Amino acid sequence: MKTPMEEGVQMRMHRSVVRLEASAAPEFLDITDDVVDAVATSGVREGTVSVFSRHTTGAVKINENEPLLLEDMARFLEQVAPRAADYRHNDFTIRTANMTEDECPNGHSHCQHLLLSASETIPVGDGAPLLGRWQRVFFIELDRPRPREVVIQVFGW
Repeated sequence: MKTPMEEGVQMRMHRSVVRLEASAAPEFLDITDDVVDAVATSGVREGTVSVFSRHTTGAVKINENEPLLLEDMARFLEQVAPRAADYRHNDFTIRTANMTEDECPNGHSHCQHLLLSASETIPVGDGAPLLGRWQRVFFIELDRPRPREVVIQVFGW
């Protein structure tokens, strides 16, 4: 059996950007339909799709979209790195690096992000992401509502 490259099929790459804004933090925004649409638009039948957050306080994870579970996960993140805890990152009297005009105390969201990740990679087969029955792709806002971007790149044949 020949591979797609041996058959002369060219590798494809498609990129799309999803712009979104949560209404709270933490908030789990289901972006699975955006991933499915990007794969369909790409024309890729076999390959991978990468879903990447362009933010250090916004994560991408695969999990189940069940309301009580989402509440449990938000509570877990708060227990691991509470918003009200003491973070040196939040002490603007000593911090000088990476400051912006609208800087807010967000040490908790960076620490929560350590447990999550900036991206997920999903196999593509028969022109669709090969997600399991209950698997959904989430952008997780950890900091505060503001405009965010998630990059979706599809690679394959």
